[in-house]
Parts: sequence; C-alpha cells; structure tokens
Amino acid sequence: MLRKRLLLIEDDYDVAEMLQVYFTAQGYELFTAHSGNEGIAMARAKSPNLILLDVMLPDIDGFDVCKSLRTTPLTKYIPIIFLTQRDRRADKVAGLELGADDYITKPFDIEELRLRVQGSLRRASREALTDERTGLPTGAAIAEAESAFAAREGWHRLQITLNGFEGFREYYSFVAADEVLSFLSHALSECLAQHGTPEDFAVMHSETHYSVFTFAPSVAALIAALRNTLQAGFPTFYAFTDRERGYLILPDGQLGERHVPLLSAEISVVDYKAPTASDQPHAASA
Repeated sequence: MLRKRLLLIEDDYDVAEMLQVYFTAQGYELFTAHSGNEGIAMARAKSPNLILLDVMLPDIDGFDVCKSLRTTPLTKYIPIIFLTQRDRRADKVAGLELGADDYITKPFDIEELRLRVQGSLRRASREALTDERTGLPTGAAIAEAESAFAAREGWHRLQITLNGFEGFREYYSFVAADEVLSFLSHALSECLAQHGTPEDFAVMHSETHYSVFTFAPSVAALIAALRNTLQAGFPTFYAFTDRERGYLILPDGQLGERHVPLLSAEISVVDYKAPTASDQPHAASA
C-alpha cells in the first residue's frame, strides 16, 4: 500500500521522535524539520501529503511558515495541521485564517491526531485539490495556477508525459503503479527545489500527463536533472529479468503476446512567456 508522506515541523526532539515512531508504525512516511526555514525548504523538496506544524519555532513563527506555504504555488494546497502549546482562541483563529486545515493543542491525544490527519487527507482528496498518490494539485487548482502564471512574465511551462505506465500497471499491479507515481512526484519536487524557484508549480493532469510552471534560471539544467533522476529511478521498479530484457511481455488474445516498452518520460517546453516585450515566445523540445 502506498505510504502517505507527512512533514513534521517541530523543534521539540522528544515530540518529534514520538511522532516519528508512531506514524511510521501506522504506515506513513514522516520527514522532520526542526526549524521554520528548514520546514519550508523540505515542503518544497519532499512534496508531502500533509504538514504538521508547530507555532513556536527557533527561527521564525509557525504562523509565518504557514503564510509562506500558503502563498507559494508548489505548497499552496498541502493540508496543514497546527500542533502547538498555544491554546488561546485568538491563536487558533489566526492559524485557521491563514489557511490551516486544523489546530490541535498540546498535550494531545495521539489517536485523535491520527484521525484528524486522516480526515484532512480525505478532504483534500475529496475536494480534488490534490491527488492522494502524488500530493500534486489537480482539477480546479490547475486552472488557478494557469491563470496566475498567465499574468506574469519570464516563465516556462514544461510538459511531462509518462510512457509505458498502463503496461507496467497491468504487469506489476496497481500498488506498484502507485509507487511509480509517488516516485515521479518526488522527482518533480526535488528537482524544482534544486534548480527552480519558490514560485514554481507542478500539477497533475492525469496519471500520465504533468505540467511544471517554472521561473528556473536555467530550464535546460532543470530538464536535465529531471531526466537523469527519472532515468535512474524507473529501472528500480522492475525485476532484474525484465530490466535486462528491456521490455515487458504481456498476453494478447490475438497475437499471443505483446511487448510493452519500459517506463520512460518525455519532457518538453510547450509554453514560454518572455521576461521582456522584446523576447518572442517559442517552443522547444527537450
């Protein structure tokens, strides 16, 4: 079963260790950041399905962290649950007004926290804001992103097409296929964190089609990093014999069997808005 990714931004090491042990045992993958700035960077790089956020952090206030996450396209739709000792009504109202999905005060009941995490994940999936397997925005979030970028200058839109996915799922199962999608979203987030900007945005149109809106200073470097990451990662999802053969063998009612190519990705620049009026839009293949 595909593990949901949680990001905990918490400077109390005892609380962090306790939640790490508990949620790992519950089948989640949990990343921990011990400061606000580290948490913002990890949210961009790890593409978590949900963020648990403390208010009192050593560098910046958790409310400022939430504001940053909610105003950054790549992290805008990730569910956020505040987890804090600040139990004043005014603090709770402030957190919810910033766009947090829930506000839980310490000390907390860990089973209640688990149920609230599950509820936030279900709501995000039901509202079609993010895909539960990848954590990437879908549906209405895509239209909002496209509208926001259309009014700005100096960006590129990349198109990523995942090839061989249907054959892989038919051969290896839905569970294995979901792992591929999770890996792809990780690759997108990590490459954007390394080669893009905080304003960049990745979306999921379907299981096999994705877009990236980016202000990256070097689009070529971003594409190269993404291509290298995917080319290195895709083979790990195959059995040795299939990987060595170079294709999958699936039954076919008429031909007896058919050969399905291994996973690959096509990456191209499909849209571009120049930073100055003198530059002309262009399309390029990558």
